[in-house]
Amino acid sequence: MKHFSVLNRGRKPLIFKYLLSIFLLSFFTTPIFAQDDGLSVDASQPLGAISPYIYGSNYGPWALAPVDMWPMVETSGITFLRFPAGNWGDLNDITEAQLDMFVTQARLWKAEPHVHVRLENGTPEQAAELVRYANIENDYNIRYWSIGNEPNLYRGYTIEKLNAEWRPIAEAMLAVDPDIILLGPEISQYPVSDDPSDYHTPLREWLREFLTVNGDLVDIVSIHRYPFPQGLNSGAQTIEQMRSNPPEWEYIIADVRKVIQETTGRDIPVSITEVNSNWDNGASAPNTFFHAVWWADVLGRMVRNKVEIVTYFTLFTKDSNFGLLSRYDARPAYYVYQVYQKLGTELLTSSSSDDLVTITAATREDGSLTLIVVNRAAEAKTLPLVITGFSPSGEAEVWLLDKDHKAENIGTEDLSGGTLTLPAESVTLYVVPSSE
Repeated sequence: MKHFSVLNRGRKPLIFKYLLSIFLLSFFTTPIFAQDDGLSVDASQPLGAISPYIYGSNYGPWALAPVDMWPMVETSGITFLRFPAGNWGDLNDITEAQLDMFVTQARLWKAEPHVHVRLENGTPEQAAELVRYANIENDYNIRYWSIGNEPNLYRGYTIEKLNAEWRPIAEAMLAVDPDIILLGPEISQYPVSDDPSDYHTPLREWLREFLTVNGDLVDIVSIHRYPFPQGLNSGAQTIEQMRSNPPEWEYIIADVRKVIQETTGRDIPVSITEVNSNWDNGASAPNTFFHAVWWADVLGRMVRNKVEIVTYFTLFTKDSNFGLLSRYDARPAYYVYQVYQKLGTELLTSSSSDDLVTITAATREDGSLTLIVVNRAAEAKTLPLVITGFSPSGEAEVWLLDKDHKAENIGTEDLSGGTLTLPAESVTLYVVPSSE
C-alpha cells in the first residue's frame, strides 16, 4: 500500500472516494447477518383480522357426538359446523327434527351453523322449504348454505349438468331469504400444480366453468382437499410424504384465487369445506400424532393466506379415524384446536427460512403477541427469532403439543435471547405480554 500511495499520490482523493463508495454500497446491500435467516415477525405490519370461522369442522346425523362427549366439543375451539357432512346430504333428505337438533347443538357449542342442501335427487322446492323452515318459521338465522357435496363424483354427472341444476336451487333459496350466504361448488379435490398428468387437473376446469355460469350468486368459493392417497390405489401415506406435503396448500389457495379473478373479475373469499390428510375411511393416518403436526402446519398456512372458512372432516366418528373425537377420547388433531384457539385475532407479517418450520403470528385484543411455531422435522431445531415493532413486558407463556404433551402449558420462556429451540415434530405456542 505504501508503494501504491506514493506512486499515485496525486490521485489519492479520487481513489479514496471510489473505495469509500464501494464500502458503503456493500454495507447497505449486504447486511452483517441475513435478515431472513430463521424466524421473523413484524408486529408493525398487521395483515387484517383472522376469520373466526377458519377453525371449523364437519358434523352430521350419521356421526353424532354422544352426550358425554359434549363438554369436549364445547371446549374444543371449533367455531363453525358444516352439516350434514359428506355425501349423506345427497343420499338423504334433512328432516326438521335433525335440523332442530343440529342448531341446538351448534348454539350450545358456540359454533356458527352451515347447511348443505340436497343436489342429487333434490329440487328447488325442497331446498327453499328447508330455508323457509330454518330462517322464516323458526328464526334460526342460518346464514351459510351450500348446494350438494362433491358433485363431480356423482355417477354420469357433468359440469354442464351441475350448472343447469345448481342455479335454480340457489335462486329458490335466495327468494325465501335473500340474506343467506352461498358457498360452492364443493368439488372433491383440487390440483396441486399445472402438470396435466395430475388426475385432479379437470377439477380446475369444473371450478372455472361453475364460476363462469354461477359466480354472480356465489359469496364464498368452496373446494375440498384430501392430499392422500396420491393417486388411485396408491396405498397409505408415509410420515415422510406427510412431512413434505404442506407447501402444496400455498399453491392451491393462490391458484383458486387466480381462477376466481379470471372468471368473475372479483376477489371472492375462499373456503376449504372438507379437509383431512386421507379420504380413505380405513386409513390410519388421521389417528396418528404426526397427522396432528401436519394439520397444525396446514391450518397455519390457511390462516396466513386469509382463507375464510375451513371445516375439518370430521368432528366425531366412532368406527373410523376421521374424527377429532372418538367414542371415549380425543384424537391427536383435536389438540391442534386447543393451541389455535389461543392465537390472536389480528394477523401479522411473519416468515421462516427453514423449510420444515413455519410460524404464524397474531396479536390479541389485550395487545399480547402470539406465535404458533410448527416443527415438522424429525429432530429438534434451534433457530434465531427476530421480532420488530413490539415491546414485550415479560417472559412468554409457552404451550406445547408434541408426543409427550397435549397442548399443555409448560411454563414461561425469555425470548430476549433471540433464539427458539423447538422439539422434534412439535407445535409450540408463545404468548408474549405487551409493555404498552
